Amino acid sequence: MAPFLLLLLLGVIGGRRAVVSQASDPTEPMCYDWGESSEAAVSVLDGEAGWLSCPLFSHPSVYNYTSAQSAGHNLLWYRLLDGHDLEQPIMNSSRLSKDRERLWLQPAAANDSGQYICMLRNKSSCSKIAMRLTVLRRAEVLRSADCEPLVAVAATRQFIPMQQGKKLDCPDLQDAVKMSEITPNVTWYHNCSRYPFWNNERQQRGPSLQFHVMIIQYQGPYFCTVQFQRRGRTLQFTRRIDVSAVYPPSFSREPRILSPTQEQVFTVRPGSEVRLACRALLPFILDDPSWDMWWTVDGKTLDKLPDHHRFFQNNSVLKNDFEDKTIESVLVIHDFQSEDLSRELNCSVRNEKGSGSRRAQLEEEVSLPSVELGCGLGVTLVLMLLLFVVYQVFWLELLLLYRSWFGTDERHTDDKEYDVYISYARNSEEEQFVLSTLRGVLENELGYSVCIFDRDSLPGGTITDETLSFVARSRRLLVVVSPGYASQGSQALLELKAGINDMALGGHLRVILVQYKPVQREGWVRELRRARVALALVRWQGDKSRELTSRFWKRLRVELPVRRVSSSGDAALMRLHSQNSTNSQTGLISNMVKEPQTVFNSAA
Repeated sequence: MAPFLLLLLLGVIGGRRAVVSQASDPTEPMCYDWGESSEAAVSVLDGEAGWLSCPLFSHPSVYNYTSAQSAGHNLLWYRLLDGHDLEQPIMNSSRLSKDRERLWLQPAAANDSGQYICMLRNKSSCSKIAMRLTVLRRAEVLRSADCEPLVAVAATRQFIPMQQGKKLDCPDLQDAVKMSEITPNVTWYHNCSRYPFWNNERQQRGPSLQFHVMIIQYQGPYFCTVQFQRRGRTLQFTRRIDVSAVYPPSFSREPRILSPTQEQVFTVRPGSEVRLACRALLPFILDDPSWDMWWTVDGKTLDKLPDHHRFFQNNSVLKNDFEDKTIESVLVIHDFQSEDLSRELNCSVRNEKGSGSRRAQLEEEVSLPSVELGCGLGVTLVLMLLLFVVYQVFWLELLLLYRSWFGTDERHTDDKEYDVYISYARNSEEEQFVLSTLRGVLENELGYSVCIFDRDSLPGGTITDETLSFVARSRRLLVVVSPGYASQGSQALLELKAGINDMALGGHLRVILVQYKPVQREGWVRELRRARVALALVRWQGDKSRELTSRFWKRLRVELPVRRVSSSGDAALMRLHSQNSTNSQTGLISNMVKEPQTVFNSAA
């Protein structure tokens, strides 16, 4: 029964099904060939000591070397060197020796690489298994620093809690102790430094390296070189140990789910691929560092679901903080169905100290249909375009309507006597325009009180004093601009100067320019507008401007005080907020006040 259990166990180790071969001699027993064991492969550095352990004895509790000898089994070794076709038996020599279940290389040579076979047989049974030996040349060994010792065997790992101590033993040292004729000598290295190190917190006690207090700076690769004597030869091998600092066990070691939180809701869309991310903190446990993180659907793992082909889980390490790992597990659901909304999706974690679970809450994404959304955007754009066109065409009417609703009658806020004082060049054509057209519409149609010096002044008065008085008692100064305005004597200039002085001194008078006829050079007009002396320039366009509904009268009404016009039915004008001249503009106004004649003559 024991041989049968051994053969069954070796089938698991070798990773292959046993192949039964018939020996050439019919009287010899059949030999079970278990192929090549990948787990028993060995790498040795050229010139160092190494050994091969027969995988048939990897589980001595089932079948060990002593019980095999008692049953009459013999252990035979063969090798198939690289480049050869025939297996060759191995005999004891000064360099190759057998010791129980091991074959020792003292030391290994480059031509020792190849496949090695150990066969256990007696008269009634036979089993054999192969393994591969790789002898590395020193130039072929990769290392992180040139000062580090050469190592062919894979490194082992050791974890030491911070601020605590631990003893570090060199791997495979006990095998050297069994084979050595004297006590082996062990030399330790760290960061290219050979023991003794610069402090006393790490001391070598016999063959072991004792850590009294572990700190972060003591992390990294450690190397131990073992030298021993066998049959008069000095042999050695080197091993590497990667030492990492971890948090002390006094810290909480229970796993904790970081996300999703209790309130977090995943928005999903049926028919699409859904990805649900779960993050957890898994503290490192020195005695048992194993952990697990998985998803369940309705209490079943993904491989147990009837539609498991739609579910996929991917785990990745986001952060490693002294071996305390932050793990993200993403559940991918292909072709998400509406019925999946009612399923219970749980993310779970577990380590040796505890476990935890968190449910992923789902809600369906609410999306507007594309047709309705497109129509809504289209209608909005059309309305905005219509409003823009209406504003561009009817902005004067809209402004007059606004003034009618919200404008303030200036007669209730000041003590002025006249709404408009008209200043013009004293010639027959312009006088006819002022007295017949401007005065008639302003007084009779629009209801404004108009002051004209030639009509309203009293005989025998002083022209200068009366002009200044009329201008000061008016709310607007309307200047009729024409080519002859600045060259028709001192009366027009005196009126303009009075208006400019009133504005410069902070008065409430506003100046309106009405261009009756084009002038060759409008530089002085632009200077007045830039200095904020004139609020606007309104152009008279002959017959086009005679109707009360023309653009000229609407534009002029915007600049005049608010009045309601019952004859036309239009709303009154809204009072425009006054904008006083700044300090920088005051200088320009003062210069124009001092020398208006020079400015007007240059413009003419």
